[in-house]
Amino acid sequence: MEERQCLLVTIGATEDGKKELLALDSGFRESELSWTELLVDLNHRGLTRVPKLAIVDGALGFWKALTKVYHTTRWQRCWVHKTANVLDKLPKSVQVKAKEKLHQIWMAPDRAEAYRYFDEFISIYEAKYPKATACLKKDRDVLLTFYDFPDEN
Repeated sequence: MEERQCLLVTIGATEDGKKELLALDSGFRESELSWTELLVDLNHRGLTRVPKLAIVDGALGFWKALTKVYHTTRWQRCWVHKTANVLDKLPKSVQVKAKEKLHQIWMAPDRAEAYRYFDEFISIYEAKYPKATACLKKDRDVLLTFYDFPDEN
């Protein structure tokens, strides 16, 4: 069986919020080995500061590699990917309202408010759309990690 090749992309953000492409490489099925090689290469090329937060779509290989290479880096599940995954489990007729509800969660001013919106989403959709709410609930904690990094402004 032939391994599926994919593109591995790593983007960093400077302290002033400017995004920079750090690495672009091919890998196999977003595997742990492929991600480990890419992260180790970043170290060899001079990434001297350990990232505080990594935001990823949910690639399991990346999380395992991150733990090996940058064991203190915190995890954040990507809201764009999670929103798409949740909406995919809902009928088109409710997707616009559901998307607004999902945006309320990550746009909340603090974690407590985010949890309130999160629970509200679950209570509205769980009975009729349990697959959508299960998809959201499974990543509850890693979807809200960014609240541990408050805006300094």
